[in-house]
Parts: sequence; C-alpha cells; structure tokens
Amino acid sequence: MSALAPGAVVDAAALPLAHEPLPASEVLSGAPTTGAVALDELSGIEIGIWEMTPGTASDTEADEVFVVLSGRARIEFVDPALPSIEVGPGSLVRLAEGMRTVWTITETFRKVYIA
Repeated sequence: MSALAPGAVVDAAALPLAHEPLPASEVLSGAPTTGAVALDELSGIEIGIWEMTPGTASDTEADEVFVVLSGRARIEFVDPALPSIEVGPGSLVRLAEGMRTVWTITETFRKVYIA
C-alpha cells in the first residue's frame, strides 16, 4: 500500500480526497463528510491525509499523531479528566487507541496522520 513513491512530492493541502457521509450513528449535528487517503506504510505505521467538513461527530480513536494542515476544530474527550482542545493549522496532537471523542469542525479540517 503505497500511494507515495520514494522521492515523490505531494501537496498535502491540495490533494483531492473522495468524501463520503459519516455513519448516521456518529453524527451529532450537521451533515459532515470525510475523505482520506493512505499515502504509505512504514514498518506497520500508516501515514495519510484525512479531512472532515463542518459538523459534529463522535469517534473512537486509533493510536495516532497528527498535524493540522487547515481548518479548525474543537475536540472534546468523553473522559472528564481530559480538557477539550481547540486545534488549527500547525497543531500537533497525540491520541491514544480507544479514546472516545466528539469532534466539532467549524472550518473544513485537514490533517496529516501517522497511525
């Protein structure tokens, strides 16, 4: 699984992504859609681009680190010990496998993820 050849350059902010609606069971408000592409896998670690349009949805997280390329979001953690965070371009975030979250996207949100 490699969409990115060694030495290749990809404009991560402009890469076209095919979007699909989120499952109704995850949508809390709006009609958000998501798109993603896995760019490569290195030693079992996937690297890709993920995007979500405005709306609010719940999720159970994978073990990942991501960098926000564009857009804005508020991520609320179901665990009351963790404060909500506001993220935007340049934010670097670490999520752990199994964390339950609620994402409120206010501007179409795009990230590079490593999972």
